[in-house]
Amino acid sequence: MGQLCLRKNLLYGFMRLFSMPFKTLRSVSRTLGGVSRYCSITNMSSSLQIELVPCLQDNYAYLLHDVDTGTVGVVDPSEAVPIIDALNRKNWNLNYILNTHHHYDHTGGNMDLKERYGAKVIGSGLDKERIPGIDIVLNDGDKWMFASHEVHVMATPGHTRGHISFYFPGSKSIFSGDTLFSLSCGKLFEGTPQQMLSSLRKITSLPDDTNIYCGHEYTLSNSKFALSIELGNEELKSYATHVAHLRNKGLPTFVESGKFSGYDVMNGMTAAAAHLDIICF
Repeated sequence: MGQLCLRKNLLYGFMRLFSMPFKTLRSVSRTLGGVSRYCSITNMSSSLQIELVPCLQDNYAYLLHDVDTGTVGVVDPSEAVPIIDALNRKNWNLNYILNTHHHYDHTGGNMDLKERYGAKVIGSGLDKERIPGIDIVLNDGDKWMFASHEVHVMATPGHTRGHISFYFPGSKSIFSGDTLFSLSCGKLFEGTPQQMLSSLRKITSLPDDTNIYCGHEYTLSNSKFALSIELGNEELKSYATHVAHLRNKGLPTFVESGKFSGYDVMNGMTAAAAHLDIICF
């Protein structure tokens, strides 16, 4: 009974949070090209190119390429082979590995990539004993330069105690790891509901045109749960249908030309953090 009451309080607390007029999560891509295993992205607002690389069953890693200097990084490489293939296609070297947290499905490729390319591994100071091959330790509030791009480090605990997100203000982009997905937040492995709520508020306090790059393809299952909470939400039904269509074609759900599937997933969305009940698998 105590657990039921706690879950109910969490549900209504997060429902109140996500009923606020938060930003639309925008597209992580300008172009898709019909390739389900590799999506070329050009951020037109800066010299930073971002390449989405699917890994494992439902993970996303991201290659970062500074056009001016040729500097290349990768965010959360869960395995090395897809990253190596993507780098070979572009004839790029790898300079940096950025980890949002220590879980193996975000760091599994660290050591192979570091050995192959000599890349420096970057991660949270709280996770320095748990991130393979870590070289550069960053903490909440730190600023780091990726070529000419300033990177703000944001502590976003909840999923893990040492989880961080990498915010590129000049490119209007944040890599949220397993803190925020389309229609859900991450499972609470080590953190508390209060920590997760604070982390979500940090992300949603960023400018409205911020592009959010998450760590997993969970949108289809999230949409099903969201509809179980908001049975009469016609906009959500339309979005869920569109998500199902994309997944049937093997396409990422938040990679489209020009907009985030036409659905404001943060506005009036009750199930994002209420999904705590279903993502705790």
